[in-house]
Amino acid sequence: MAVTAAPAQAASCNLTTGPYQRQVEKFLGRPVDGVQSAADCQATKAFQAKHGITPTVGYAGIVTWRTMNTMLEQKAAGKTPNKAGKCPVNKGRIACVDLTRQLSWIQDGATLKYGPVPVRTGKDGTETRTGARKIYHRNINHWSSIYRVWMPYSQFFDGGQAFHSVTKSMWNPPGSGGCVNMTPADAKAYWNLLKNGDDVFVYGRKPGT
Repeated sequence: MAVTAAPAQAASCNLTTGPYQRQVEKFLGRPVDGVQSAADCQATKAFQAKHGITPTVGYAGIVTWRTMNTMLEQKAAGKTPNKAGKCPVNKGRIACVDLTRQLSWIQDGATLKYGPVPVRTGKDGTETRTGARKIYHRNINHWSSIYRVWMPYSQFFDGGQAFHSVTKSMWNPPGSGGCVNMTPADAKAYWNLLKNGDDVFVYGRKPGT
């Protein structure tokens, strides 16, 4: 008798109803009934796999919903990320980083110049530090002797913390070692728009830290 993959696939999916079941179902466009189904589980599992959320078993837990909620807040920001006025508009060109929404953008006064774009900031224990900073060193292909990885388009603004590109998802938990991770395209755009001495302002608090 041939052995099919179905039992193994089913075994890898958690069919328990999670605490954020309804929210996750709504986000994924699934029927919102608050009860885990095999289809709900597979859809959730696919989302988790795409963004490196572990365990990747389709359970609607806090980390999965936190990631989805951050995405919703980012979408809601639209083209007015500084609507609340939390990033200074009296500095000229400045790179803003909102840890709460995991968003960054460049503005000149009150004029948006680039973004907002999703970013991946420091995890619990290695948080991206808040406050007013300035870019003090740039290296287009920096090698990290601490983490032993390349950090393309690095622009350092606070004691080793920098904007730089990574190839993983911006929503991959738990976060970075303190740097502001960006997609290669966004990190390159920041490289072209900023220079040494430009202002950086980091505020808020990353969910889960």
